[in-house]
Amino acid sequence: MVEERVERRLTAILAADVAGYSQLMGVDEEGTHKHLKAHLSELVDPKIRQHHGHIIKNTGDGLLAEFVSVVDAVRCAAEIQRGMATRNADIPQEKRIDFRIGINVGDMIIDSGDIFGDGVNIAARLEGIAEPGGICVSGRVQEDAQGRLDVAFEDQGKQQLKNIAKPVRVFRVRVNETDKVVSSAPVLPSKPSIAVLPFTNMSGDPEQEYFADGMVEEIITALSRAHWLFVIARNSSFTYKGRAVDVKQVGRELGVRYVLEGGVRKAANRIRVTAQLIDVSTGTHLWADRFEGSLEDIFDLQDQVAASVVGAIARKLEQAEIERAKRKPTESLDAYDYFLRGMANTHQVTREAYGEALALFNRAIGLDSSFASAHGGAAYCYSLAKSIGQRMSREEIAEAARLARRAVELGREDAIALALGGIALAYVAGDVEGGAAAVDRALVLNPNLATAWHFSGWVRVYLGEPDTAIEHSAHAMRLSPLDPYAYGMETAMAFAYLFAGRYDEARSWAEKAARGEPRYVPALRIAAASSALAGRLEGAQNFIRRLRQVDPTFRVSHAARASTLRRLEDRMRYAEGLRKAGLPE
Repeated sequence: MVEERVERRLTAILAADVAGYSQLMGVDEEGTHKHLKAHLSELVDPKIRQHHGHIIKNTGDGLLAEFVSVVDAVRCAAEIQRGMATRNADIPQEKRIDFRIGINVGDMIIDSGDIFGDGVNIAARLEGIAEPGGICVSGRVQEDAQGRLDVAFEDQGKQQLKNIAKPVRVFRVRVNETDKVVSSAPVLPSKPSIAVLPFTNMSGDPEQEYFADGMVEEIITALSRAHWLFVIARNSSFTYKGRAVDVKQVGRELGVRYVLEGGVRKAANRIRVTAQLIDVSTGTHLWADRFEGSLEDIFDLQDQVAASVVGAIARKLEQAEIERAKRKPTESLDAYDYFLRGMANTHQVTREAYGEALALFNRAIGLDSSFASAHGGAAYCYSLAKSIGQRMSREEIAEAARLARRAVELGREDAIALALGGIALAYVAGDVEGGAAAVDRALVLNPNLATAWHFSGWVRVYLGEPDTAIEHSAHAMRLSPLDPYAYGMETAMAFAYLFAGRYDEARSWAEKAARGEPRYVPALRIAAASSALAGRLEGAQNFIRRLRQVDPTFRVSHAARASTLRRLEDRMRYAEGLRKAGLPE
């Protein structure tokens, strides 16, 4: 048998289509078809032939063409877009036909007059992200064409294109500019990046400008304390003050993935502040909220809004980054993305999920041995496993302690690493004082980190400081009211109220936590103990039945000698409640 040889050749690919074609057809089907046909026959097709191109296929509202020369492909695209601008000059916006064009160069497979390969797919994806009337090209096209054409190239940085394994360096072609020098846009940093734009003063009172500006400065300062975030400085973000802006353009110009914008309105003696978080790559609103207060307490309100905004958007940013990491092909993952995927697994209350999270954190550490938060995340996995009833061997406790101490050592300026490492030191390794010190350090670094307030609530429970534990847990919930770990905060509240002798309040918080996450063992334990001490034995016995289904080995004696609870009276009260509820000794 003779093996059929695949024909390949290096070629420049131009992909073009009509922006908003379906909408145009919906408004005027016959007119759109007629005008598109005229544009193709009178401008597009002749330009392709003039520049030695060849149309491979027509796609109804677009086409795919190949060129031997990269320079010819870009020159052709530029002349098409200039020609379309002239032809559209007197056409109403709603009837205007605008082409988007993408150009790439690569080694293509030729088969039956058609072309295939990643190079074609990249050209199509570049066309998809081009603006109406615009052109996007790959880095290789820019390298070959730079300095040979009467256009400018604007660097858009590396972008992850849909279904393309590796990020592609993208350039936007500015056809009406003659500057041959590449206008470099900042490259997106590896960690989440955000710009806080000046808030709009919607009250018409010029005196409120200082409040709006001060609000933004407070938020920028608070966000800057989070070392896992890349925050644009105030001087750069305030260059947009008083301007109507396109958030996608802001994202490109500042090199950020997210933008926070908002407004301030005064009515009588009240101030209302609105804020919204936007993913600039898609224009999607990830979060929005509003805050109100009295003018008499204007600076307290400023602090409150800044803290609430930062606490709320921190979780939204984490969730958005996790979703972004999930979309990346496995082979392109780096240490930070392994960390994000590990954090995503910690949201699932199963041993299997915690095991997968630990493996992902260890892979992140393998890529970057100085990654403090990854060490903290790995240590935290042991805390989570223990919390759902898994008994820790001496080796596992030693490993959790090693990882936690390494996180604290490496993360002296990393609030996330300190918080994760601190709770593992306290809960698994039994070093409650050391864990509390790490968590306190995290709060100094970032007083708006809900996770640190949550863990601070727990370590105060362990240290026998129930009033402080209640205060810190409440603050965590205020900063992150939709937190996926809300059941953990509620459980800490329940323990604190129990040790404060307020059994009905403890039972209420425990029941809420158990409803939020029925598999969370600490919630079931404290729900049983607090119900029994509140005199609700039937409810207590029900929680004991549920507890024994999830954690059949737990006994009263385990609670009585719990090393994390420093006060003997707390251990005895806890054990008494479980005993009354019917848990075996």
